[in-house]
Amino acid sequence: MKVEKVKEMMDACYMAKRVRDMLPELPEGVAPSYIKYLDVIHKLKQKNGKVRISDISDALKLPRPGVTRTIKKMEEKGYVRKTISREDARITYIEITEVGAALTEKYNHKYFTELAESIQNISEEEADCMIAAIEKLYRIMCERRGYFE
Repeated sequence: MKVEKVKEMMDACYMAKRVRDMLPELPEGVAPSYIKYLDVIHKLKQKNGKVRISDISDALKLPRPGVTRTIKKMEEKGYVRKTISREDARITYIEITEVGAALTEKYNHKYFTELAESIQNISEEEADCMIAAIEKLYRIMCERRGYFE
């Protein structure tokens, strides 16, 4: 790939970050990552029934120590709670609290439902292509930096 095309890709990533920064303002003390974590926890719970830190880490493609820190902050703010497995005390499960569920519902309804209506001119195929390209670039950059080794 030519250097100019690489620069264009990085410019597009910068624009994507700016689009992300246009998300509606969150309540004080709520990091944007909390919404993503809550979504992932919800999806994993629906799929697997129980959710561990390692499940969240794998789903988000993030190192476990960072996920552990974020979950700890979210627990302190009352968005999630940890429960110890009855079968194996070494295993801790993560659950969304009512406060966390209300935050997710409000945020998803307020923003993503409205956004979906306003971006109808982007096809599913275009969206899938964008998602695949960004995920591939992310994996390449993570490998290059030695993440997940």
